[in-house]
Amino acid sequence: MNSPLVSHTEISPNRTTPRNHKIDTITIHCTAGHINVRALGKLFAAKARMASANYGIDDQGHIALYVDESDRSWCSSNAVNDHRAVTIEVSSDDTAPYAVTAEAFSSLIYLVADICKRNGIQKLRWFHDKALVGKLDDKGEPVQNMTLHKWFKNKACPGQYLEERMFEIAAKVNALL
Repeated sequence: MNSPLVSHTEISPNRTTPRNHKIDTITIHCTAGHINVRALGKLFAAKARMASANYGIDDQGHIALYVDESDRSWCSSNAVNDHRAVTIEVSSDDTAPYAVTAEAFSSLIYLVADICKRNGIQKLRWFHDKALVGKLDDKGEPVQNMTLHKWFKNKACPGQYLEERMFEIAAKVNALL
């Protein structure tokens, strides 16, 4: 099942069907440029681009679906992460710190909370520690269930603006959970 918060759907051919791991992680990305959900869908529709995300959020806070949650997106430059994570591209400025609008940020919080609720993620955990990627607690759950694209490829993504707000994102999502 996908989020009921979606207002636009454009399924990308750039995906792996089905994903091979249960959803237990969230990976938030920045688009490094202001783009609406329809234009982002067109980018992900191009097979030659070989990129996609499960969801996208534009500056107005509109949410789009590009890859069903049951499928793996091609988003984080890491197949293992993408098989376990729901990936979300958020429209941002095209230069550092890659800030996002208040509307996009608000939609991000509600989308992540919805994803967590539907997938049994009881608490969003963020320690800002790459060494915790793939580490499980005594219940078999990820110790940290948020990851950054830049941990898997030499990129600025998700940008300083969102990276500095990961603790806030986790706290706001957990308040909704």
